[in-house]
Amino acid sequence: MKTFRDKVAVITGGASGLGRQFANVAAREGMKLVLADVQRDALQTAVDELTAQGASVIAQLCDVRKSEQVQALADAAVAKFGAVHLLFNNAGVGSGGLIWENTEADWEWVMGVNVWGVIHGVRIFTKLMLAAAESDPAFEGHIVNTASMAGLLNAPAMGVYNVSKHAVVSLSETLYQDLQLVGAPIGASVLCPYFVPTGISQSHRNRPEDVRMTAGPTASQLAAQAMTDKAVSSGKVSAEAVAEETFRAVAEGRFYIYSHPEALAGVRERMEHIVAGANPADPYAAAPQLKDMLRAKIKGAKA
Repeated sequence: MKTFRDKVAVITGGASGLGRQFANVAAREGMKLVLADVQRDALQTAVDELTAQGASVIAQLCDVRKSEQVQALADAAVAKFGAVHLLFNNAGVGSGGLIWENTEADWEWVMGVNVWGVIHGVRIFTKLMLAAAESDPAFEGHIVNTASMAGLLNAPAMGVYNVSKHAVVSLSETLYQDLQLVGAPIGASVLCPYFVPTGISQSHRNRPEDVRMTAGPTASQLAAQAMTDKAVSSGKVSAEAVAEETFRAVAEGRFYIYSHPEALAGVRERMEHIVAGANPADPYAAAPQLKDMLRAKIKGAKA
């Protein structure tokens, strides 16, 4: 997708974090915007700010776990702007702790947003883009799915999140291959950010009633939350910088997008262990103090 001006971008999780920065770059590039989020106030603020900058933008409350709400988002985009050219399946939430301590509600919430949200987006919007391409030979489209370095690595006490993001990477790679198979004029990318200062570590603030926590957090969940809060808040690469890099990748047709390429050393080590049939590598081998800190927090909270 070489040009953005006058094209239409749909962004889930568009009211804050990476989604909000995607909207800023898209507006600067002259795109028409459709923002979706579960945060009503933040969504309205984003619309007001972007409109004041001269952007053409509409907003839609959307719980991406629900296929009917994602379909309504697509319908609203087409009704307003006629087509969708660039889709960011970006809405995401996080949950940590020892994997056997995560409840069914934890799994339903994280997998619902992080995996089913992307599934619904791909299923609904890809067909919409393919139909647009059939009627317009000049049509260009692109889909960006937000995964994480947690989709390529497996740190302890992040099990539910790891599983969900590995699924997004696999889904995205398959989407890319399937689009190539049929020769569609639609690109695909997977974004794998590492620790970027956004609200992801506090995503439980928007946790819906139907998947609410029915008991207090466990020691491992508290420890994982504290570690994640610190790592995310101290991140040196901004959401704005990640958004800029993402748009460059889309324009260049790049599939894999990284915020911290240096983290790929851990991915390489993991793959080498897989090929060798060796046991999984210790993700904290280069920083054992972090593993010791996490272990101490879990034991200390249980004491």
